[in-house]
Amino acid sequence: MHGRIAPANAEWIAEAGHLIRSGALVAFPTETVYGLGADATNGEAVARVFDAKGRPSFNPLIVHVLGLEAAEIIGSFSPMARRLADAFWPGPLTLVVPRRDATGVSDLVSAGLSTIALRAPNHPIARALLDAAQRPIAAPSANRSGHVSATRAEHVASDLGDKAAVILDGGPTAHGLESTVLSLTGEAPLLLRPGAVHAEAIEKIIGAELARRKAGGGIVTSPGQLQSHYAPRAQLRLNSPTWRPDEAVLAFGAIAISPARAIINLSSSGDLVEAAANLFAALRELDASGAETIAVTPVPTHGLGEAINDRLERAAAPRG
Repeated sequence: MHGRIAPANAEWIAEAGHLIRSGALVAFPTETVYGLGADATNGEAVARVFDAKGRPSFNPLIVHVLGLEAAEIIGSFSPMARRLADAFWPGPLTLVVPRRDATGVSDLVSAGLSTIALRAPNHPIARALLDAAQRPIAAPSANRSGHVSATRAEHVASDLGDKAAVILDGGPTAHGLESTVLSLTGEAPLLLRPGAVHAEAIEKIIGAELARRKAGGGIVTSPGQLQSHYAPRAQLRLNSPTWRPDEAVLAFGAIAISPARAIINLSSSGDLVEAAANLFAALRELDASGAETIAVTPVPTHGLGEAINDRLERAAAPRG
C-alpha cells in the first residue's frame, strides 16, 4: 500500500485518517498544492515528514485545522487574527500566532519557536481527512525540500516514492501556489510569504498597508522563507524577453515565437490566476526537457504576480 495513489473516496479517506492517527504520512490535495501530512501531536510522525522531504529542521511546518475553534486550542488569536480568520478561512491564508503552552502539538512542528503557523484549508478532501483523522495535521508541500511543489498526485509519487503511506488523488490543485503566510506576532501584521491570497485583499480587511519581510534574512520564522527554494535542476534566467535555441522557455502573455528547446506559456491571455495554477507543473515539465537553462519572460508584480515572482526568484537563487 505504501506510496499508492488512491481515489479520494470515503473508504480511502477513512483509511487515511487511520494512517495519520497511527503515525504514518499521508499526501493529500489542498486548494493550493498537495501536502505531506502527519499527526501534528506525534513528534515521531513529524520527524518523518522532515526526513521524507530532506527538509531543514529550522523551517517550521504549517498545521492544518478545520477552523478557528480548533486553531484557538493551539494558538493565541488576537482580535485582528480572528478577523482575518473569519474573512479568509477556510482558505489559503496561513496565520502565524503565539503558540499556546499546553497544546499537545509537537515542538518540532514549530522548530522550537514560540509561534505556530495555522490554516484551515478549503478543499473537500483536505477537510474530510482532518475530520477522519481527528488530529491537527502538520503538512508542508509534498515534494523533496527545495524542489518544485506538487500540484498533482503523480508529482508526489515522482518526488517522494513510498515515503507516504498513501497519496489521495484529488486531481490538479486549483491555485497552484502555496498559502499566503502572515505573521501576527508583532505590533503590526507582517507578510512573510506572498501566496494565493494577495496582499491587497488582506490590506482591505486590516485597513492598512502590509509590511513585508525579505526572504533569506535572519531567522526563519515560517514556512517558505528559505532563499533557494522551489528549485528545478536547470538554472533560471529571469525577466528574459528573448532566449537561445538551446534554452527552455517559461512564458507569460503574448510572446514572439522563436526556436527553443521547449516552450510553456503560463497564460497566453495574461491571466495571473491561470499562471499561478500552472507555475509548478510548468517548471517540472521544462526541467524534464533536459535544457540547462530556463529563460523566464517578465511576469507582472501586481496581485498574484507578486507570489509568482517570489517563487521564481527563489528558484533562481544561488544554491549552497
